[in-house]
Amino acid sequence: MSRLRLTIENGRFCDSSGRQVTLRGINVAGDAKFPSEPAQPSHVDTDFYDGDNVNFHQRPFPKEDAHIHFSKLKRYGYNTIRYVFTWEALEAAGPGQYDEEWIAHTIEILRVAKDYGFYVFMDPHQDVWSRYSGGSGAPMWTLYACGLNPQSFAATEAAIVHNTYPDPDEFPRMIWSTNYYRLAAATIFTLFFGGRQFAPKCILDGVNIQDYLQGHFLRAIAHLAQRIREAGDLENDVVFGWESLNEPNKGAIGTQDISQIPKEQALKKGTSPTMWQAMLTGMGRACEIDTWDIGGLGPYKVGRTLVDPHGEIAWLPADYDESRYGWKRDPGWKLGECLWAQHGVWDPANDELLQKDYFAKDPSTGKEIDYPYFTNNYFMDFFRKFKQTVRAQHPDAIILLQGPTLEIPPTIKGTEDDDPKLAYAPHYYDGITLMTKKWNRTWNVDVLGVLRGRYLHPAFAIKIGETAIRNCFRDQLAAIRQEGLDHLGNHPCVLTEFGIPYDMDDKHAYKTGDFSSQSAAMDANHFAIEGSLMGGYTLWLYMAQNDHERGDQWNGEDLSIFSLDDTELPTDPVPKSPDLSQSTSNLGKMATASSSRTDTLEAETSVTPANLKRALSSPSISSEPGTADPELTNAPGYRAAEAYVRPSPISTVGTISHYTFDLRKCEFTLKIQAKETGTETPTTVFLPEYHFPKNTCIVEVSSGKWEISSDDDETAMIQKFRWWHAGGEQSLKITGLIRRHNYVEGVSDEGGYYEQLNAWVGQGNCTIM
Repeated sequence: MSRLRLTIENGRFCDSSGRQVTLRGINVAGDAKFPSEPAQPSHVDTDFYDGDNVNFHQRPFPKEDAHIHFSKLKRYGYNTIRYVFTWEALEAAGPGQYDEEWIAHTIEILRVAKDYGFYVFMDPHQDVWSRYSGGSGAPMWTLYACGLNPQSFAATEAAIVHNTYPDPDEFPRMIWSTNYYRLAAATIFTLFFGGRQFAPKCILDGVNIQDYLQGHFLRAIAHLAQRIREAGDLENDVVFGWESLNEPNKGAIGTQDISQIPKEQALKKGTSPTMWQAMLTGMGRACEIDTWDIGGLGPYKVGRTLVDPHGEIAWLPADYDESRYGWKRDPGWKLGECLWAQHGVWDPANDELLQKDYFAKDPSTGKEIDYPYFTNNYFMDFFRKFKQTVRAQHPDAIILLQGPTLEIPPTIKGTEDDDPKLAYAPHYYDGITLMTKKWNRTWNVDVLGVLRGRYLHPAFAIKIGETAIRNCFRDQLAAIRQEGLDHLGNHPCVLTEFGIPYDMDDKHAYKTGDFSSQSAAMDANHFAIEGSLMGGYTLWLYMAQNDHERGDQWNGEDLSIFSLDDTELPTDPVPKSPDLSQSTSNLGKMATASSSRTDTLEAETSVTPANLKRALSSPSISSEPGTADPELTNAPGYRAAEAYVRPSPISTVGTISHYTFDLRKCEFTLKIQAKETGTETPTTVFLPEYHFPKNTCIVEVSSGKWEISSDDDETAMIQKFRWWHAGGEQSLKITGLIRRHNYVEGVSDEGGYYEQLNAWVGQGNCTIM
């Protein structure tokens, strides 16, 4: 039997040769969150509620454009795709009505990804349940199935939806994420994970709403997996696994007192109702609700706001005709009334709260529910069904478990759930940068440490200085990885989302071309991942339609590494000039005594003072703010590409014990515990030409021979470092001669770069015209 292209061995991803594989990936693509026909990015309200008649046939992008996007991502060094798709794309028209044209398009896009050698795992994506409750994911009919009326969400604030916001241009940044605690999403997630226990009257087609929603979701996933299997050339060859539902949320489950904001609700922005207030406004009652904003130190209360729906309710009217969906609602579940009032939580006759602790305990055990209890019971009940559903169609699938965001993963180590083909898939964002849209080099906070109770007071979690901030990010990710090992068992950890906002500082970079803040933030995040020894990651985000005006076209976010309005990254860091043909110079044909070059290094690079100045003072490359070349301040930057186009192990003959890329020094280091195999298969590293032009590298290895070469064996031409080494502890260091810090008149020669370059010139290694 032939070996799978990607497997898990001893808690690490391995290729068919047994080498450790590092998954360096990106989420493709943000465009998948909204339909292609009609095109409905989140600021467009045209025909928004006609949700039965939308399609995603050109998502994430048209097939004819796929080669452009995948070749670009391959050149950036990515080998893995987190393939973003939504339940809505699969089943928008109604229950059981699958969109075969979208499925066929998906298969064709996956075939193009196969041409480029990508590893792909499928991501059934959601944010606060659905576009109709302010996010993305589930089809519109699921809200109707829950008895909710999306057209009344704006008046009742059951959800804050960009598409229906009075002035889309004034939509508050990141306020969409507060929808998790508003009536619509909180209710649906409660029904999805705990409907049988907390909403027993909610019966549709003879089953509880929990089983109805989960059943349709799982059958849709099974249908897509079946079609991918039937394609015959995708399963295992390109699609190696499936991630469980993106960012699951417990809704109201576990809320100890619905008249209070729960302590775990760290995010408070705009009006922040309690669940009890959300129920009242959902039934048309006016309420004064605390209003919050977020500053550098987190949320702070700014006052109270009267939310008055003027009698409009968030529930479907009693006479609503839902026959188009073909389901039969049990007579005991009445439309036109609050679902929770029907279960005795409160009395609409006098607006009296009857059971403030209704969601506090598991009705079947009487035990209080906290997040660990929810994760180990309600979430795991769903996860087991998801895994079984996928494996019925794709027996060899690696299942990536994603529990509630920033919560402790389920405790399954040593149990039947401790599956050998399981990976841990947490998310992590630097919340301060994300919410304030500024890179604060002065201080940040150990958010995970605060959540885990490691400090007597949150003030002790503040980290001062950029070095401390970077180390804090690294330590948080290392702790997340360790939690996976402690609770799940010996499984790889893949950080399937992290990223930075590009529209920092009121879009300063778009006006000046100076992406230095974005570069620093992006580099800090990658430094943290490398230092924590994650088994892989997928950066959020690649978005083919990103522009400076609307960003990712979704809720005001702007996290895409690509924008239609920014300059593409050049292959060579030294811009070409017209006089290059008149002279050439050989930069740094160097190796240490222990190295053995197997290539001839015939290519030559020309360097002029003007070229060096333009390359090293590019605003996007600048390591210090305010020192960009005045000639370049109005030119578009490379969108901080120098920070995410970075060297990385691809496959190693042994186990990685350390690797990192120092952007300022342009230095890559790798340490491994190599196998004693004598194999002819090399350790392979992606070595981007942008930082490491072939003839400008200094290479130091502990043993063996190596080569730097470019090939297009996976369709796109990329540069790789291949290293044949001995067993035992082995180390590698590669330094690029073109340094990644400022070189402009009047700026100090930090690190002695120009002095070093002059020394090389004096040795005859290069000539500067």
